[in-house]
Amino acid sequence: MIRRAQAADYVQITRLLADAGLPLAGLNGHENFIVLCRDGIVVGCAAIERYGKFGLLRSVALLPAERGHGFGRRLVHEMLQQARRDGLAEIVLFTTTAAPFFERLGFHAIRRDQVPAPVQASVEFQSACPDTAHVLRLVL
Repeated sequence: MIRRAQAADYVQITRLLADAGLPLAGLNGHENFIVLCRDGIVVGCAAIERYGKFGLLRSVALLPAERGHGFGRRLVHEMLQQARRDGLAEIVLFTTTAAPFFERLGFHAIRRDQVPAPVQASVEFQSACPDTAHVLRLVL
């Protein structure tokens, strides 16, 4: 089941992200997250930070046993649907390992200097993601 994250999910979300090697800096709680749950346990998550009409997709993670079953794709699609409902025009993400996954979902590589100025203010852009991370964009 995919649902909006609740405050009680935050510990499980941060554990999932830490285990996946994803940055915790700049998370600011559970409000931007959706979670994939199985038997009451958070087994996947994704978040979008909003910067005006732009969104930063981050913290897409699944437990290793849940990978390869289409759950990551479902999480991302749900986040993109929410972004469209919220009137966002463009989604940007940074990744060191999953560029091919996101490209299959319609994202395209861009240079760091092409990241919209509001997103450049994010913790992910400023410090959490290395300069070597791939930057991808999807125009909604």
